[in-house]
Amino acid sequence: MNTQKGFTLIELMIAVVILAILAAIAIPSYTQYVDRAECEDGKALITGAANFMERYRAQNGGSYANASLNGFGSNSETFGVVITNAAAASYTLTATAQGRLNGNLTLTQANVRGGSLAGQCNW
Repeated sequence: MNTQKGFTLIELMIAVVILAILAAIAIPSYTQYVDRAECEDGKALITGAANFMERYRAQNGGSYANASLNGFGSNSETFGVVITNAAAASYTLTATAQGRLNGNLTLTQANVRGGSLAGQCNW
């Protein structure tokens, strides 16, 4: 008597359906995790830049004028930070997303937070 070895078409289709269900659950969860991680990277970078600006003000007679982020690592894989609107008593930092996210985060000397990613990143 000949016994056949292998899988039937129905067994293979059941395996494919199970894999599809697992992928449908796992892929959106993974992308949400990656987005949250990139948001945290941006928030950490802009907060570090704000600390750098406060050190600059303490070393320069209480003024933010002519400040630059040259001594601060102002770029990461996912965000880049620049100073905008720097004056003697105020500044605005803008962290622009360079990875999967699309938008920016802003922070002022008065700790006013904003930007197009503020809602998505819980900023």
